[in-house]
Amino acid sequence: MAHEEPRGREPSAGLSPAAVALAARCEPRVNELARRMAREVFEQLRGYSGLPADVKDVEIAATARHAMRLFLRGAAGGTAPDALEHFQDRAAQRAEEGMPLHLLLRTYGLGVRELWRVLRETAAPEEQDALAELAEALFTAEDRVVGAVTESYLDEQAALVAERQEQRRSRARALLAGDADPGGPVTDWPALLLYVGFTAPAPPGERSSVAVRRLLRRVQTALDRACGAETLTLLDGHGGHVIVPGCGAAPPRLLDALREAVGPEVRLACARAEAPGDVPAAARQVAEVVRVARACGRPPGLHRLDDVLLEYHLSRPSDASDRIAALLAPLDGRPELLQTLRIHLGQRQDRRATARALSLHPNSVDNRLTRIQELTGLDFGAPRDAALALAALSVRRYEETV
Repeated sequence: MAHEEPRGREPSAGLSPAAVALAARCEPRVNELARRMAREVFEQLRGYSGLPADVKDVEIAATARHAMRLFLRGAAGGTAPDALEHFQDRAAQRAEEGMPLHLLLRTYGLGVRELWRVLRETAAPEEQDALAELAEALFTAEDRVVGAVTESYLDEQAALVAERQEQRRSRARALLAGDADPGGPVTDWPALLLYVGFTAPAPPGERSSVAVRRLLRRVQTALDRACGAETLTLLDGHGGHVIVPGCGAAPPRLLDALREAVGPEVRLACARAEAPGDVPAAARQVAEVVRVARACGRPPGLHRLDDVLLEYHLSRPSDASDRIAALLAPLDGRPELLQTLRIHLGQRQDRRATARALSLHPNSVDNRLTRIQELTGLDFGAPRDAALALAALSVRRYEETV
């Protein structure tokens, strides 16, 4: 007679003697069943056949053997917490080896199915109640093991990703600091130096750390895909430097990829480094090109040194910078006059074009220009004074962004 269990009994309360006896009769088949799983059953899984033979014959077969013995000998129903450590360790190992998680989990699912098949084949007609007990215990154990395996795998995978990212950041830091390349073969050069600006500078704490991490993940993915290589990045919530090893020119879709990841406000500048020693100077240049372009009011996008060549030159700090900037000090507190001067010079001193850009009548532009000349003493009809005004604007706008 099969042992009758009261309805509603929890699996953790223990198995009946009949269920324990049925499980014990299946245990001698564990070795043969584990070999069959590792060499035949799991072969139906896509990607499994490409695993090394020692992984299939030793690691996976041993894990299957351990799991089946653990279950069949467990007369208390379910799996003891400390017994999960073995599966967690194996899951971490599979993550390190690069085995896909879906493939790992499907081996457990197929293993449970095969063990259930053996239990059914072994059970006598009068042991149906015992078989039902073992089925409940088996599925409960599978749920716990799969949960532990998934958690361990994902933890290890996250740790590996973080380690690779930190290695890439460390290499970027070293190169930007002018140190010897700590990890790159000779074939990594020349390299492309980028400076990416996401937004205008914002106060600390404006973006949450979670939002920044998500932003940087999107940017890293966009860079790797567009460049077809693992890029070395040193970025924060507002942008930063990127090194693309083995690349001498910006990929055609780079700007579009960054806009998809960040938005239309992205700014980008590029330079080429022939060797590790060229990186610091190239990095300074691309960062300055973006800063000058922003200071000059240029729209977001790809900025080239030639696009801001004059402003770049005029904004270089020198002993005369403060005195040049002071030429426009009389206009402090009059932003409309500074705006008029900047647009007027940008429109090649065409008063009508300036008026259109400002939505003003040309006479109003004339009045503003006259007032500017009275306050500063500069005569914009004289080439030298116009050049001084442009230099003063460039220095002031540059200093505002530093």
